[in-house]
Amino acid sequence: MSTADLVALFMHFASLSPLAIGGALGTSPEMHRYLVDERAWMSHTQFVDSIALAQAAPGPNILFVTLLGWQAAGGPGALIATVGILLPSSLVCFYANRLQAAHRDARLVRAIRRGLSPIAIGLTLSAGWIIAVANDTDWKLALLTVAAIVVFLFSRRNPLWLIGAGAVAGAIGLV
Repeated sequence: MSTADLVALFMHFASLSPLAIGGALGTSPEMHRYLVDERAWMSHTQFVDSIALAQAAPGPNILFVTLLGWQAAGGPGALIATVGILLPSSLVCFYANRLQAAHRDARLVRAIRRGLSPIAIGLTLSAGWIIAVANDTDWKLALLTVAAIVVFLFSRRNPLWLIGAGAVAGAIGLV
């Protein structure tokens, strides 16, 4: 990968950083568009597998960005993607926290906090949609996904039980 490509990779992830409200996973649809569709630096399967591996591994959720960078450009790509996604939002958080602490009770500060919640939920749902659509090519997997969503939304079950049930279904060959 050329230096210009590495700079483009950094700039893309840096531009997504301020949009990662609620976590970088919310920006994964745009990462997919850029890395898979526009640049063809990885396949759709590599993209989805990188997210799955990072989510299964211990450590921070941001790990998937490092794996995407690695898939795109090896070690330099991993470093550049990680710094790109972390640096801008970290600087914004640092200075916004200082400002918020000084104006904690201001109406605008409270309104911003309330307004960011639905944005974070929407971004997270869009990321879930990309991952679900990528993996639900079989009717059994689609049915399992819908069942898990229904159980999650309408029961008080811990989500770990759903993950365990999905793992058992996969292990015994149902999906």
